[in-house]
Amino acid sequence: MPLLALLLVAASGPAAPPLPATIDLTRPFATRTPWRLAATQGPAIPDPILGDGTVPGPVHLCLGHPGGTCQPDVARLLTPASGTDAYAEPHDLLAARIVHPRDHAPLLLLRVGSLHGANGDQRIATALFAYDRTADRFTPVFTHQTGRNNNQEVRYIDAGPLAGDMIVAEPTRTAPFAYWITVSTPGTGAHPYRQLLRYRSSVRYGDGDPRPVIDAEMPAILRHLPKR
Repeated sequence: MPLLALLLVAASGPAAPPLPATIDLTRPFATRTPWRLAATQGPAIPDPILGDGTVPGPVHLCLGHPGGTCQPDVARLLTPASGTDAYAEPHDLLAARIVHPRDHAPLLLLRVGSLHGANGDQRIATALFAYDRTADRFTPVFTHQTGRNNNQEVRYIDAGPLAGDMIVAEPTRTAPFAYWITVSTPGTGAHPYRQLLRYRSSVRYGDGDPRPVIDAEMPAILRHLPKR
């Protein structure tokens, strides 16, 4: 799917219209000075992983003032703690939209994907940015990197009792192979999300359930979640 068709704003849903490659953030976040998110994608390049054919060009996201410098943390979303590698550069823009946590200021949600590995896996980074009015900048309040080959998922919840929360499902490293489920909730203002819940799922890897892990675990998530 073309890059431009993936720039969506407001709540998620298949009917949301595509936007241009620039999202104005000034009015939605009531910023002190003009801010925007601009996205560009370079031309296809020879596949540096498999060495056969071409892959989508690198995606450049610029979160900053129009005509000004870009915040460096956006360019590092896919960079692991150990340092840059072949999968640290985004080549897929998977989501770029403004979300509205319940009783909280809006947030900018970004999701980017790296090149695909030889086994088809891909590093995916998901981040939420809050506007810090005092500093007049956007601050990351949630960031997470994961793969995709083992049904991992990082999901922002748009509506319902968990509205505004981030749920992460990642495979365990020891048998019986299941998933670690974590739920994090918005902090105050530009403060980071805080973890409310972490438990080992009843869903097992390869159990034949066709549903996404988070969907299958939702009843258990609601049971385990502490009162707020």
